[in-house]
Amino acid sequence: MKLPPLDLAIVFAYIALTIFIGFWISKQASSGLRSYFLGGNKLPWYALGLSNASGMFDVAGTMWLVSILFVYGLKSIWLPWLWPVFNQVFLMVFLSIWLRRSGVMTGAEWITFRFGDDRSARLSHLIIVLFALILVLAYMAYGFLGIGKLAAQFIPFNLSELLHLQVFLPDALKAASLSVEQLAERGRLLADFNDRAYGVFIILLTAIYVIKGGMYSVVFTEVMQFFVMTVTCLAIAWVAMAHTDAASIAAAIPEGWTNPFFDWRLDLDWSQLLPSANEKIASEGYSLFTIFFMLVLFKGILNSLAGPAPNYDMQRILSARSPTDAAKMSGFVSLVLNPPRYLMIAGLTVLALVHFQDDLRAMGKSADYEAILPFTLAEFLPTGLLGLTLAGLLAAFMSSFAAPLNAAPAYIVNDVYRKYINPEASEKKLINLSYAVSITFVIIGTAFGLLLHSIDSALNWITAGLYGGYTAANVVKWYWWRMNGWGYFGGMAAGILFALILAIPQLGLDPLQSFPVFFVICLAVVLGTSLMTPATDMEVLERFYVKTRPWGFWGPVQQSLLAKGEGVEPNKALKLDAFNVVTGIIWQTSLVAAPIFFVIRNWTSFGIAMSIAAVTTWLLKVYWWDRLKDYPSDYQPPADEPLDAPSITRAASGT
Repeated sequence: MKLPPLDLAIVFAYIALTIFIGFWISKQASSGLRSYFLGGNKLPWYALGLSNASGMFDVAGTMWLVSILFVYGLKSIWLPWLWPVFNQVFLMVFLSIWLRRSGVMTGAEWITFRFGDDRSARLSHLIIVLFALILVLAYMAYGFLGIGKLAAQFIPFNLSELLHLQVFLPDALKAASLSVEQLAERGRLLADFNDRAYGVFIILLTAIYVIKGGMYSVVFTEVMQFFVMTVTCLAIAWVAMAHTDAASIAAAIPEGWTNPFFDWRLDLDWSQLLPSANEKIASEGYSLFTIFFMLVLFKGILNSLAGPAPNYDMQRILSARSPTDAAKMSGFVSLVLNPPRYLMIAGLTVLALVHFQDDLRAMGKSADYEAILPFTLAEFLPTGLLGLTLAGLLAAFMSSFAAPLNAAPAYIVNDVYRKYINPEASEKKLINLSYAVSITFVIIGTAFGLLLHSIDSALNWITAGLYGGYTAANVVKWYWWRMNGWGYFGGMAAGILFALILAIPQLGLDPLQSFPVFFVICLAVVLGTSLMTPATDMEVLERFYVKTRPWGFWGPVQQSLLAKGEGVEPNKALKLDAFNVVTGIIWQTSLVAAPIFFVIRNWTSFGIAMSIAAVTTWLLKVYWWDRLKDYPSDYQPPADEPLDAPSITRAASGT
């Protein structure tokens, strides 16, 4: 389908508005490096929350969520725990507060705050920079894959036909000599060309406003994008409910599709409706669903305890005005993201269930479930609403691409160039260098995106491979005083190595199934290396502990402070935090399930989900929100601390 003129006008007007905003507010971003990367710590928590939610509302992820809801039904609400999505609950309950208390600008700078500035700490600092940059490239490539697939369905210029005329047509006389395999490969190249070309085009447009405006630009445009996406989600849910009914949905799904709970096996039989769906379930390894769920829960809890990876989520936390604002922002993300997003996902899914099954059945074993989203948009949305929806999805891509792109130069410029190469560089020079780094990462990230062909495989490697490699070292750093820079460096090096091994397709290793093994190995490296090398300087540990106040195994640090007459109150909130985490996960899951039940008109289940959401909201209000504290009562930070990261870094290194 090609877009009518009105829809094209809406899409191009949206692009123009986004770029205009980026340039309009760029003056704010150019006042200094902290303004460029963190918005000067002046942005309100609800704006950061909307921005963070918008950044998580990506096109590739939406395609994947639609495809899994189609195939797995309500049991698909557990599959996003692969990320894990409930890490936002751990962040809102305690980790965002702990992280924001540092006052640093990046996750790598936090390493200096935690381990000091000796050789081991510098190696740890550099390896977290390396991990952050790999993660940035992975997210950029993953987002590129989704937006190209969507754009090629609607933009009215068929670049593959042009390529065929200019490149392949002169070879027409040779075509008779080509094998069937060669002809098939040529067809695949032509089919992929539009996806890749339009992905590159939209990436360049996104890069313009992000590079110019920094965090100010990212947040302001993402807040606007969030409201566009919300209107889009409501519109799609309305269209879906107008074009389907409970009876037609029931006829299009297998028994058990509407039940979110499961036994040992998945027990969804598509053989009479859509045999390729059964093959998809078998190929993804989710048939023994209880084993899969236990692996996901085990990995998810450890990932969440590790804290945020050095990406857009961490940058939003560090951008908050205060520690409690950081916690509120993290909680706000689940509240504003899940209900509208799942209205859209459920709407697209039920339209496809009722109206797209014949097309998928005709594809046989090669059925492309990632094509569900563009098909339903093209078939059911009227002119005007289609343009707004595409603008919204374009907004989602821009958000998900802009956030890591803003994070990349923060690590190169602040954590490498300013720290090791030119500490006296002017703010103007640092910002100009940030522009250059961003452009470089746009080129490299796009190049990686050109190599990807499957959203599902890319997602699996990011969630289980990259995040799996990050987990061991970053769990221990919060909760055990004896972990030092050597242990952190060793654990991260082992994790990155395992993640790269899992990326080799010839080995055929499943990242999720491999996670327990390589987590144990990485953990052994962390513990063994730390115990075989000297402990971190006690003064560094004391500064970290007094300010952050984590719970865990910090007894020797507490005793050292007490011996100096500087005893502090230990954190005794472990049980309360655990209660709030469990409550928060139930709350978050109810916000995912309720909109799906609403769209499929399962009113009883919808009422139960909303009741659970109401009760857990009240519990979180009483036991979490009302008890938030910026700092422990026995610690008084300097008035200018949130805006003075360099002094914190110097204090942590003892200089």
